[in-house]
Formats: sequence, C-alpha cells, structure tokens
Amino acid sequence: MLLVVGLTAAAATRAAAAPAAPQPLAVASASLSQSAQRLVWTVTLTAPFAPGALAHDGRSLCLLIAAARGGAVTGQLCVLGPAPGRRAPRLEFAPVTAAGPGKPSVIAAAVTRGSSRSLTASFLPGAIGNDYVPVRWQVRSTLAAPPCVSSTAGGSECATLFPARPALTRLHTPQLVGCIPSGPRLVYSGPTDRREIALTFDDGPWYQTAQFLTLLERYHAPATFFEIGRQISSFGRGGAVERRMLADGDMIGDHTWSHPDLAGAGAFARRQIERTAAAIRQATGGFAPCLFRAPYGALSPALLREARSLGFTSIQWNIDPRDWARPGVAAIEANVLANARPGGIVELHDGGGDRAQTLAALPDIIMTLRRRGYQFVTVTQLLRQRLIYR
Repeated sequence: MLLVVGLTAAAATRAAAAPAAPQPLAVASASLSQSAQRLVWTVTLTAPFAPGALAHDGRSLCLLIAAARGGAVTGQLCVLGPAPGRRAPRLEFAPVTAAGPGKPSVIAAAVTRGSSRSLTASFLPGAIGNDYVPVRWQVRSTLAAPPCVSSTAGGSECATLFPARPALTRLHTPQLVGCIPSGPRLVYSGPTDRREIALTFDDGPWYQTAQFLTLLERYHAPATFFEIGRQISSFGRGGAVERRMLADGDMIGDHTWSHPDLAGAGAFARRQIERTAAAIRQATGGFAPCLFRAPYGALSPALLREARSLGFTSIQWNIDPRDWARPGVAAIEANVLANARPGGIVELHDGGGDRAQTLAALPDIIMTLRRRGYQFVTVTQLLRQRLIYR
C-alpha cells in the first residue's frame, strides 16, 4: 500500500511539473464599431503577440463576420504580418460560404498597434463585402494541431471564440455634413509626392451637369464641383443633383451666388459666399462646404481673409485648358495631358455655356492619365482635409 501511494504521489508531481499544452492566443477584449464611413476593429490579447509570427507559429487571429439574421458566417478577416519593407500589419479577407472560405485577398485598411498586446484596424464595409447594415461578429483565435491538442477527434486545430456568442454591431449609412478647412488659405495645387490629380468643374449646376455625373460614374472618377448658388434652384432638380454628387463621392464647393468679381471683399462678398453655402446646405440636406473658388480667379488678401473667416479654403488651379472658350475637344485633351502633374488641380466647366466639348474630352483624359498611374481624387482628398459625418 505504501508503494502504491508513493508512485501515485510521484506521478502527480511529474504531472504538475509538465508544461501545459500550447493553446490559441487568448482574447481579453474586442469590439467592432463604426466611425464615419469606416468600421473599426479593436482586439486586445492577454499576452504580447507579433502579427508577422502568427502564420509561422501555426496561429491565426481573425474577425468572423456573420449575417445579423440567421447568424451564417459570410466572411473572415485575418491579421497578417507587414509586407516586405513595411512595418504596419495587414488584413486579408476571405468570403465564406457553405463550402468554406474562399480565396483571401489583402484589403485596404489602416492597422495600428496601441501596445504589444493590441491591434486596431479600420476599413470600409465594402472591403468585407458588406454595406451599412447590421452585422454579427466574433474574434476567432486558432492554433494548429499539433502542437495544440484538439478537443475534437481528428481536429486539425484548436480554436477559441470571443465573445462566446456573436455580438451585434448596428451600422448606419453615414451622411456627409461638412469638411474642415486646413493648411494655407490659398491653394493652387496639392502635394507632389503622390500621383493624384483633381478634376474640378465650375459654374454649375447646369442643364448638362447630370451628363457629367453619369460620365464620371461610368469611369469611377470623383470630382469637385464649384456651384453658383442662384442656379441650384433652377438646375439642381430640388437638390437631387447635389445629393447625387455626394453619394458618388464627389465634393461640392462654393462659387458665389451670382458669379461677380469679389476681389474687393467686404460685406457684399460675405453675402455672396454665405448665401451660396446656405443653398448648398438646403439642397443636400445638411452639407456645409469648406472649399471656395473666386469667380474669374479674382482674389485679394482681403477676400482670402474673408473666405477663411467663413470657414473656407480658397482653391485656384494649375492646369487650365480654357474649355470655357470651346477651343475644341482635341485642344482641351492636349492641354490637360501636357500639363498634368502630381498634385494637379484641373479647372474645367460643367456650366455657363454649352459644355459638349468638355464632356467629349473627358473619357480620353481620364483613361490616359490612369494609364500614366494617376489616381483621381476630390480637392478635399488631395489636401487631406478632414470630412465630417453624422
């Protein structure tokens, strides 16, 4: 009897001394929320981790996305290590069907580390095949078997889920309500370190503005429209044109109420700018512009101060094909393409006359510049100005 007891005690001692079997990384907390247009996923583990070592160690850390109703998993978003030569981790998304996960692909996401135990990523819902509709989610942490001892017979991995039951995140379609003027009061062009270019259109809305929007939608090219306030009630179709612009990702700027020379500034200039801003807010259901373009490009230090005091950055241009004079389709194209450069702001017109030549020139301009590696952006994007959503 004493011998048996001794053996049992020894075995217990050896079992207590044996290291615990490896387990998936444990999640301490996690959340999925909406910030303006983007979804924000934050996850904190109980111990430090390196995104670049996950795959090497047979581990994964993923966000499972499921339908709000029914709970069927529709996709998984997993953490990857940095790309070669980069420091920030990446995310890859794979759609999930009844047959299992599909082919993963790296998505556009901003990923940061608040500490060695945490990670925060923001991305657009479209990157995970979703819209602004409610979703359920869980964080899934896995470790391949072996070294993990799976709890299921023949299992290939061990996994933990956090929270234990899928959490619901309610999303809403964000409404753009403004932008924040920043940087210098007067801008002729944007930064030259990125191959970005901004198409801008003056003197609308006009009877041809809807045709410009259709063309830009077809080529997925956002633009900035500087509008004359008194024309909004005549050609804006009850605000439908302006709301379409914002829905397309375009930007709207203030081009005064009646297109006078405002270089003298003063109370008259203030009324011209304020009245147009109010008309844009009413047409869009709440968007307050922060970009101003002076008619004829007529500026003065006093007007620049007046515009900034009203919350505007004054926008000029550095590429001008003089399309308002209708020099011909070929001439408009040649001028823009010859003068295109990173950070360029192109001045074109959608109003103030027959703009058929400008419409006809746009497809070749857009396609040629894209072949040269340019990306089309709004002026607010070019200047990295912050947008306000509700």
